[in-house]
Amino acid sequence: MKRKHKRLSFVLVALVLLGGAAALVLNAFEENIVFFQSPSDIAAGKIGDDRRFRLGGLVEDGSVDRTGGETVTFRVTDTANTVSVSYTGILPDLFREGQGVVAEGRIVNGVFVADEVLAKHDENYMPPEVADAIKKSGQWQGSGN
Repeated sequence: MKRKHKRLSFVLVALVLLGGAAALVLNAFEENIVFFQSPSDIAAGKIGDDRRFRLGGLVEDGSVDRTGGETVTFRVTDTANTVSVSYTGILPDLFREGQGVVAEGRIVNGVFVADEVLAKHDENYMPPEVADAIKKSGQWQGSGN
């Protein structure tokens, strides 16, 4: 085999290995990416079964129920649709009814079971997708757009 052919074979093998490694990395990223969804997205059926995602919206007034011991149930709304949420653990200090919240988890039997809840960090914070949904519903009360 000529030296030129050996070099070409080496380059082709290296490219195949590089392509395989890139495919493995992209596959690993796809499994760990957590998408953001609103209650309206869930109502529209855009969420696949057993898929982890982040649910964002406002904690509905009067919906927080702490009677289940460590398990807290509440509803998240984007003013158009509402999703029931169950969370076992300690909620953030800034968690309140009527405030923005992002919960990460999955839907189980029609209830969003969260394993992490993030509350807003100041009075102006709200996930952009939720702010857009509230603006579309005509109930936006924030400053700006």
